[in-house]
Amino acid sequence: MAAFEQQALATPDKIAVVDGGLSLTYGQLLAWVRGIADGLTAAGIVPKDRVAVTGRRGAAVVAAMLGTMWAGATYLPLDSEYPAARLAHMLKDSGASLLLYADEPPQFKVSVPGLPIADMPTTGTAEKVACRPELGTYIIYTSGSTGLPKGVSVLHSCLDTMADWQRDHSVRRDLRTAQFAPLNFDVSFQEVLGTLCGGGTLVMVPEELRQDPFELLEWLGETQIERLFLPYVALQMLAVAAAEEVSLDHLALAEVNAAGEQLVCTPDIRALFARLPQCRLNNHYGQSESAMVTVHTLTGPSSSWPALPPIGAPLPGCELLIDPLDAAEPNIGELLVAGAPLSPGYLNQPDLNAKRFITVDPTPRGHTKAFRTGDLVRLDDGELTFLVRQDKDVKIRGYRVNLLEIEVWLLELPTVSAAVCVALDDGQGSRSLHCAVTVDAGAEPLDGAWAAEKLRCNLPDPYIPRSFTTLEVLPRTHSGKVDRDAVARTLAGH
Repeated sequence: MAAFEQQALATPDKIAVVDGGLSLTYGQLLAWVRGIADGLTAAGIVPKDRVAVTGRRGAAVVAAMLGTMWAGATYLPLDSEYPAARLAHMLKDSGASLLLYADEPPQFKVSVPGLPIADMPTTGTAEKVACRPELGTYIIYTSGSTGLPKGVSVLHSCLDTMADWQRDHSVRRDLRTAQFAPLNFDVSFQEVLGTLCGGGTLVMVPEELRQDPFELLEWLGETQIERLFLPYVALQMLAVAAAEEVSLDHLALAEVNAAGEQLVCTPDIRALFARLPQCRLNNHYGQSESAMVTVHTLTGPSSSWPALPPIGAPLPGCELLIDPLDAAEPNIGELLVAGAPLSPGYLNQPDLNAKRFITVDPTPRGHTKAFRTGDLVRLDDGELTFLVRQDKDVKIRGYRVNLLEIEVWLLELPTVSAAVCVALDDGQGSRSLHCAVTVDAGAEPLDGAWAAEKLRCNLPDPYIPRSFTTLEVLPRTHSGKVDRDAVARTLAGH
């Protein structure tokens, strides 16, 4: 927050946020942030309390996020596009003391006092609470195997390091940046803080454009966006749209950051960057439990880029360890994260914390705690390459999805007796979810459209399988477990 304050005091008249027809200068945004912090204090919020924020992505939510952090409280984003039951669970599980909302009142069960952001002061005098490394900044919820998401707490030691790095690593500090990521996607913190702590302008992407690459491409040119954060699939769609354009001279893109899932340099993406020689492509890697961990910047002609680029080298303050699968190959194994990016753990999950946030012998940098990512990697010449996930978490359109969570809700459907969900490659690196079920004796095969609608009551859209196949029996291994590989082969043939 200190970097944002310094920037606002140095350039009060510069545009900080553009949200449709609304443009806020740094001075106006700082005043609003202080006003919200004053309002939170008046509502009884003290440092270390947790404040939930929901509503449309926009200037009000950005101000509420910054105001919460300014007051020393922990920010909990609640994406209003999520199912009501899921949002109600996240609010209750987080231990939040207050809910701020933009636009309309929330459409989910609210177990704490709620205040409209519009009723908060737009100016104030609150002094920021010092950003101590151990002070919480935000809680983000990620997929869980019990059928309910799990909350991850992130401290200033992690977020501040990431924001400082993002500001200094980019081609310029003051880039005009699109705010594309949903509230519950932690890349949104890179977009917001990496921009506003460096003197850039944050431009809110209209919601309807996020799913339309052709309209998004036109908007990028009209708004002269210079920096963009996208999951691979969205970047691929944008590249396909760009191939239809005779010229890309209207674009001002100087930097694209791929994050959230494995980047694949497809022919379309290579062709896009060949037409944008002034634009740099970075491959970012991280988890909710450790935010940003590594980066790899692709160099040279795009035609020479590998299909699966490395995830790169660690950020400052981050120490990476490899737990080898085979002692004979010490450079291949599960990636462990230690140092500045490390979260203190999951909320209300002591057993899972003991399994994933482990104690290790003192590392070369003196760390004794590390997070098991569940990712298999290979280290070559100081750079890491991602190989595969070890567990049942997969990345779908940038979201980390736990297959067991989907199966839990499938088993809640009437007549479904067994269920398994798998992720299948659709070609060129994109993946989609598909499920197989068995039903009770005498029951009709599962109606896919009906099942999808039922799942949407509890799961976000990226979690909804593309197909639902009813089998007489699920294939099993010799030990009696469901043979997921056999299921995947069966569904791939349908």
